[in-house]
Amino acid sequence: MYQRILVPLENTPTDAAILEHVRGLATFCKASVVLIHVADGFVARNYKPLGLRESEEMRADLAYLERCATQLCEAGIDADSLLAGGDPAQEIIAAAEREGCDLIAMSTHGHRFLKDILFGSVCNDVRHRARVPVLCVRAGVAAAHPTPAAGVPAYKA
Repeated sequence: MYQRILVPLENTPTDAAILEHVRGLATFCKASVVLIHVADGFVARNYKPLGLRESEEMRADLAYLERCATQLCEAGIDADSLLAGGDPAQEIIAAAEREGCDLIAMSTHGHRFLKDILFGSVCNDVRHRARVPVLCVRAGVAAAHPTPAAGVPAYKA
């Protein structure tokens, strides 16, 4: 099924939904996981072109990614972490190709119409432009419905 899963994280509470879901999926598929956070502040966007130093935010984001990767490794899942800077959708798609990922799994806030028009949707951009399948899990859903791989019986229709 899937061998390498890219998981974009925001360093917010919404990450819990996708991490829980991916933990079960990666265990079931025996897949490795690549965690990515795309920092989009001024320093992160211009880090390489302008030769800037890492910002405190970038260091905190990298530490967060490494903690999440360590937790996956402790659960028996091969996990790596990447910190990128720039346009989130573009960086996620590029990382999926560069890292040889065959699935992108990300959480979504579940915005509707007006908020997506005003603020845009990274998940929407990624799912329209990616060359691999994109799994979008609405924040809070995974915790309400754990996967069978997490030790909970499967749903019955």
